[in-house]
Amino acid sequence: MKYRVAVLGAGSWGTALAQVLAENGHDVRIWGHRPSQIDEINQKHTNHKYLPNHILPESIHAFSEMEQAVQDIDAVLFVVPTKAIRSVATELIDKLNTKPVIIHASKGLEQQTHKRISEILLEELPNEKRQAVAVLSGPSHAEEVAKHDITTITAASTDHKAAVFVQELFMNHYFRIYTNPDVIGVEMGAALKNIIALGVGAIHGLGFGDNAKAAIMTRGLAEISRLGVAMGANPLTFIGLSGVGDLIVTCTSVHSRNWRAGHLLGKGQVLEEVLENMGMVVEGVHTTKAARELAQSMGIEMPITQSIYEVLYENKDVKIAAREIMLRDGKKENEFSLSIF
Repeated sequence: MKYRVAVLGAGSWGTALAQVLAENGHDVRIWGHRPSQIDEINQKHTNHKYLPNHILPESIHAFSEMEQAVQDIDAVLFVVPTKAIRSVATELIDKLNTKPVIIHASKGLEQQTHKRISEILLEELPNEKRQAVAVLSGPSHAEEVAKHDITTITAASTDHKAAVFVQELFMNHYFRIYTNPDVIGVEMGAALKNIIALGVGAIHGLGFGDNAKAAIMTRGLAEISRLGVAMGANPLTFIGLSGVGDLIVTCTSVHSRNWRAGHLLGKGQVLEEVLENMGMVVEGVHTTKAARELAQSMGIEMPITQSIYEVLYENKDVKIAAREIMLRDGKKENEFSLSIF
């Protein structure tokens, strides 16, 4: 069945997902706030800044006016940075003339409130303006999806029908979707893995090898699970696609902007210089601060997150942070995992 879908956000991931939808035969409208980018998508069928040397389906129509993009829509897909979710949702309310399914494919926690993205969307979009809210998340690089590399991710919603709708909307021969009712686990796995990717990138930048990277990833997964379960997540989610799957792909690929940012920090660049060189949002930087504050408020121990916070926000030397992590008091490996599995 053909649906009308508005994609809010014309970055690399929004553009790649718009391509999946268009190739599945849906009516796809993509919205962005830069007129030059919108003109490029409509006239040249490219989005060179975010997906260089890639041609998009001509059936994708781009708009700089949100109202035009969301008219008579069946689903709205948010793919904007976490810090923009609330303002974009607020802008959307008065422009809807239908009651669409709301989907988001962003990864992070809101500053100050520490809220997950679905919580923000539920707050800002009243029941009479929407159907259910669903999350699309998992191990996926936009560059590889655009090239039709095999990709498998998760559609999560507390409303099973909505999760199945998202599954059917996106699934094809190279893009496979599984459903999951654990919205908390999927969103926390998606957000927190970016923190660990910063750490793994920094370790690589310092010149350490695979042993060190495996250690950070494994103990990082323990931290992600510890906080997620305390918030009500199903522990099994963290050994699935949006947990360990997303952690692996984000911590091991040069496509990952969080890994690249961490790598530059490990090479000795200061944060401001790193962010300027990246030229794109590095969600892990903001998520580190939010997660650290959330963990402290809940009494959850997250030493890797704490160390990365100190590097990012207190100018601690990366080498010193790595040494201090190694010299912490000895622990039992399974004191946490035995209690949840």
